[in-house]
Amino acid sequence: MLFADRTAAGRQLAGEVSRLSLAEPVVLGLPRGGVPVAAEVARVLGAPLDVIVVRKLGVPFQPEVAFGAIGEGGVRLISAATVRAAGLEERDCARVEEAERAALQRSLTRYRHGRERIALTGRTVVIVDDGIATGSTASVACEVAREHGAAPVVLAVPVAAPQALEQLRRVADKVVCLSVPRHFLAVGQWYEDFSQVEDEEVAALLAPTPRARPAAPAQASGQSPTQTGEVAVDAGGTALPGLLTVPEDAAGVVVFAHGSGSGRLSPRNRHVAEVLNRAGLATLLFDLLTPSEARNRANVFDMPLLALRLTQTTSWLRARVPLRICYFGASTGAAAALTAAAEPRSDIAAIVSRGGRPDLAVSRLEAVRAPTLLIVGGADDQVLDLNRQAAARLRCEHQIGVVPGATHLFEEPGALDAVADAAQDWFARHLPHLGTAPRRSNENRQT
Repeated sequence: MLFADRTAAGRQLAGEVSRLSLAEPVVLGLPRGGVPVAAEVARVLGAPLDVIVVRKLGVPFQPEVAFGAIGEGGVRLISAATVRAAGLEERDCARVEEAERAALQRSLTRYRHGRERIALTGRTVVIVDDGIATGSTASVACEVAREHGAAPVVLAVPVAAPQALEQLRRVADKVVCLSVPRHFLAVGQWYEDFSQVEDEEVAALLAPTPRARPAAPAQASGQSPTQTGEVAVDAGGTALPGLLTVPEDAAGVVVFAHGSGSGRLSPRNRHVAEVLNRAGLATLLFDLLTPSEARNRANVFDMPLLALRLTQTTSWLRARVPLRICYFGASTGAAAALTAAAEPRSDIAAIVSRGGRPDLAVSRLEAVRAPTLLIVGGADDQVLDLNRQAAARLRCEHQIGVVPGATHLFEEPGALDAVADAAQDWFARHLPHLGTAPRRSNENRQT
């Protein structure tokens, strides 16, 4: 059985899992590839979705041999026999565990952004991965879930190697697997699209879905309330998935150009987009590259290609949304936005860069005419220096906004809100029909 991608595999897997009639299920995805599959299973079951992160403890002089494993909440599984056979002392084990515990916590911070894990005590837990080759990680995940009080534990995967599946039937109460091919080499061979899943995509899938606000009644002028939907952008014949949100009486539309390894599911850009939507701006978040293109790392830094995609998307959008267009670029996406805006017929109303790399567009900076705001974290020293050098080359109206204490990803409390507020102010200044919406107070905000 060949799956189109992880989402398609998740939908098929969800159909099989739903037949089990599980009581109070919680769906846990193994990062990173298992989370998109798990998201579909959780959606069909109407169950909460979370991530289960485990770290194997490897023998220091032979890391591929595990003497134990750890999970969040202090869960610790140790094989005393392996420790004795390897001649490990207590301090050896402690050193490995300390390093792996730190790595586990970093992963959880990236994926959950401070949210607490879903309690598993007395709940049916469905552990999902995109496929299983050896089964070692999935096996540990089942044990960790039991340590957290899960009962029973169901393991669900689209495809698995036969020998691994036999082992996993001993640790899970129930195993659901759609395909068990005899000649199994790797999980990826059973997917048409097995592109890498980035941390931001995992975080976006795990983020709580905001409750939909009641639609405002249509005005006498015939304007419709906020409309949000998935779109297929036609960028010069290349189909790119996007998310278009158009509030009632929108004063303009902001096109987001994402940074390297990111896309329309970026939780940071989606947060900024939501703030702009509330202020009366339409937004388009879309993937600059197709999955197959993104697998070639060189494309992520191909500014002519990225700028062309942005220009083509802008033309596609103008034919559908008759509003002035602005750009919001992050990291390498900021360079793509500046390069596209330097084209003679671009007619972009304003540009905001978040932690951008304008140095990658250095040859085009003097041709940019759109008013440009470069937002940089105060603790992001190298990027701050690059932005100052770029600002010296700009001939358009421009400004550098520094968010004190913020690092490159603006993960510090209040930092991303400062970015969103500064962007809203900049767009309001250059779109005459955009009012200034009320916002939270933020002492760290600096424009």
